[in-house]
Amino acid sequence: MSLDLLTYLFIGGSFALYIGIAIWARAGSTKEFYVAGGGVPPVANGMATAADWMSAASFISLAGLISFIGRDGSAYLMGWTGGYVLLALLLAPYLRKFGKFTVPDFVGDRYYSSTARTIAVVCTIVISFTYVAGQMRGVGIVFSRYLHVDINTGVVIGMAIVFFYAVLGGMKGITYTQVAQYCVLILAFTVPAFFLSAQITGHILPQTGLGATLESGQSVLATLDKLSMDLGFAQYTAGKKSTIDIFFLTVALMCGTAGLPHVIVRFFTVPRVKDARTSAGWALIFIAILYTSVPGVAGFGRVNLIQTINGADNAGTEYSQMPVWFKNWENAGLLAWNDRNGDGKVQYAAGAAFEGKGGKPSFTDERGENNQRLTSNAIASADFDAGKQPFANEVYVDRDIMVLANPEIAQLPNWVIALVAAGAVAAALSTAAGLLLVISTAISHDLMKKTINPNITDKQELMYARLAAIVAICIAGYFGINPPGFVAQVVALAFGLACASVFPAIVMGIFYKRMNTQGAIAGMLTGLVSTVLYMWYFVWGGGTPDEYFMGISPGGFGTVGMILHFVVAFVVASMTPEPPKEIQDIVEDLRIPRGAGTAHAH
Repeated sequence: MSLDLLTYLFIGGSFALYIGIAIWARAGSTKEFYVAGGGVPPVANGMATAADWMSAASFISLAGLISFIGRDGSAYLMGWTGGYVLLALLLAPYLRKFGKFTVPDFVGDRYYSSTARTIAVVCTIVISFTYVAGQMRGVGIVFSRYLHVDINTGVVIGMAIVFFYAVLGGMKGITYTQVAQYCVLILAFTVPAFFLSAQITGHILPQTGLGATLESGQSVLATLDKLSMDLGFAQYTAGKKSTIDIFFLTVALMCGTAGLPHVIVRFFTVPRVKDARTSAGWALIFIAILYTSVPGVAGFGRVNLIQTINGADNAGTEYSQMPVWFKNWENAGLLAWNDRNGDGKVQYAAGAAFEGKGGKPSFTDERGENNQRLTSNAIASADFDAGKQPFANEVYVDRDIMVLANPEIAQLPNWVIALVAAGAVAAALSTAAGLLLVISTAISHDLMKKTINPNITDKQELMYARLAAIVAICIAGYFGINPPGFVAQVVALAFGLACASVFPAIVMGIFYKRMNTQGAIAGMLTGLVSTVLYMWYFVWGGGTPDEYFMGISPGGFGTVGMILHFVVAFVVASMTPEPPKEIQDIVEDLRIPRGAGTAHAH
């Protein structure tokens, strides 16, 4: 069976399953729309949480990121996995006991202020839209390759699918859809990982294969180091970022994970506080299956990429004999070759092949039509001089294609390639749906019901939630079509924003009963504004790495914003009246397990 037919069957079949579940689990009340009625079993909620949390960044972009930056990518592994542990142990059970299923709801009630609630709504929306941009971009990348459409059309198709099960089903539909999506995405990630590991190292498990010895007598990592240095790249196992930048980035990702609104709400879909802890444990197990496989997939993919396309390692790589997978991804605009020295062979090495990423490269087809190598990318002559430079790169590779292209590069069976496509779509759509629901809930429940018009009926609130979800899908689609960076980079910015704005407010709300309205508001504004301004300047405003504060990149600045948040909040709270006694009693009671005796004293 052809790859196209298999891909249509796998993706189409998974879509039919998701939409069928959404119709079966259609929300009939606001409780079902927001928290799935509070009756989801812990194991199912663990799967749904894992799917919600493992986004396109985890499935599509993380292994690609590590493939290209090597050891520095460990910050993402440590930050995202460590952050989930932090969330499960430090925040989730207490938030579940407090009984407020959205971050703005918790902030509004804990700090007894509609202003604080509104600021939390703004924080939630900014974080969620930044995050969801990466997901819609991921959907567009998958569809551009496998459905033979451009990325923008792929984003629109993804918007239509999300509309069905997010707007109709709400959290109830999303939860059971995400259980199915987890099964699809974990199979889609691990099956090719097993194939790749066995093919390159003889070890079926990618976790052990990365340290295996190859026929050359070298380990995979030693081979990668040699290949990288031979082509002018930095050593794969050497760190390129400063230690302080790695530390701040890891902390930002960790605390940002613990403050993600769409993950926090998951702990309200189970019946009891105990079930929240149990589902967190299950989710960690389900997440670890993928995350422990990522370094191996990244390493194997990098070795295959270099050895497959580089003329020095693969004789006969003239353009007419280029592997089919290269042409397929070039058609999608995510891979390009510019024969800069005119020798008809591909040379992949350090340095920029083209100025920027824009444009859709094309190749000469069998009929000789369209022999324009590059439609809108100019050759960057400044970084290439055949007479002076030992390395001349002729290849542009988008980092986000590595996991998706791995099975094709390794010539795995077509059904494996089709399975990866279905898994990538599942990963992106599952998180996009959760984020869109958080946005719609923030607007309908926290803004409309709790702040603007408390007298609206349950039916009206549900209508506002669905309208907000529709608008959010359209805005998310725009950001997917016009992304500020590659998937993992965009997602890292969202985590930095969560770290600086939401996480400190929740931690102090649970563990510091003296924190009051004024301190919380001042802290949230300080963290959010400082981090947004820093990110804006260095990502879009023309700032250069030479200007980084203490050498900290935009992704890591969320940690600085978090520190500023804590400091400002403590100072302001100490200079203003303490919270009412009933609020302090609630906070004190919050940390005492039910049934412990003293818990009923307040």
